[in-house]
Amino acid sequence: MCGIAGIIHRDGAANIGAELTKMLQSMKHRGPDSTGYALYGPSDDMIVIRFVLAEPGEAGGMHMEERLERNRQEVESRLAKIGAEVATMQSETGYAFRATVRYSGELKPLADYLEDVPGCEVLSLGNTLEIVKDLGDAETVEGQYRLSEFTGTHGIGHVRMATESDVDLASAHPYWAYPFADVAVVHNGQLTNYHYWRRRLERAGHRFQSECDSEIIAVYLAEKLQSGVELETAMKESLDDFDGVFTYVCVTGNQLGFCKDEMAAKPLVLFESDDMVVVATEEIAIRALVGREVDTRDPYEREVKVWQV
Repeated sequence: MCGIAGIIHRDGAANIGAELTKMLQSMKHRGPDSTGYALYGPSDDMIVIRFVLAEPGEAGGMHMEERLERNRQEVESRLAKIGAEVATMQSETGYAFRATVRYSGELKPLADYLEDVPGCEVLSLGNTLEIVKDLGDAETVEGQYRLSEFTGTHGIGHVRMATESDVDLASAHPYWAYPFADVAVVHNGQLTNYHYWRRRLERAGHRFQSECDSEIIAVYLAEKLQSGVELETAMKESLDDFDGVFTYVCVTGNQLGFCKDEMAAKPLVLFESDDMVVVATEEIAIRALVGREVDTRDPYEREVKVWQV
């Protein structure tokens, strides 16, 4: 029942935070429980870390403010110990944080070290990727995190209706491909060989933050990208490796692509123009963005397509 959306601009940066909010809010009926964004901003020499130290419902508990501050200080201390120089650290909510650091080491030791701080979950790491997700609809989350100010080239989003797991940040989408930089996925459907791929990827040394099959897709693709496989090729290979019914959208630092399984049961609508490509679960989301009737098409079974910034 959830809704997914993605946009990539061919000709430079735009206000993708506000754009995705329009799309996701139009699909609120598909998932009012939580909303998430994976946004790609300007690249520089900094590593951007998005992390949370508590669930939203816990943040107002007794002595929680002191605990959050203590754990935030522990995050800063660990960043310094591992050789990451903190340039900025801020929070719009008290439990969700954005840090920029100068760091030249491997990302996995950094992420693992931070995740050992009580309550800490790293939502994303990378030069351009920022994952923001919280409870409520798109307008609520946009207002909390001031996403209308976010300028970038591409991004994806997700509205979730909780069916098989809790209404919390750990179950909200999108998912980052822990610990690979700048790879994220949104997904509609279910992988029936989820446990096979989780065990296989865990044996390869990967760590998972949830029990969601979307995270499996993200890590599967990122591992292939790291080995030198092109994104489009990796997505085509996933059609034979994954069982089930699925439509997913993957983003990297400079690409956006979609994949539909051989049954094509999970909807996706595509719109292309000279300056942008837009995909969404429903056409209403595309109309909400462009403000008019446009020609769209439904991708066919086993279709994979990738665009680059």
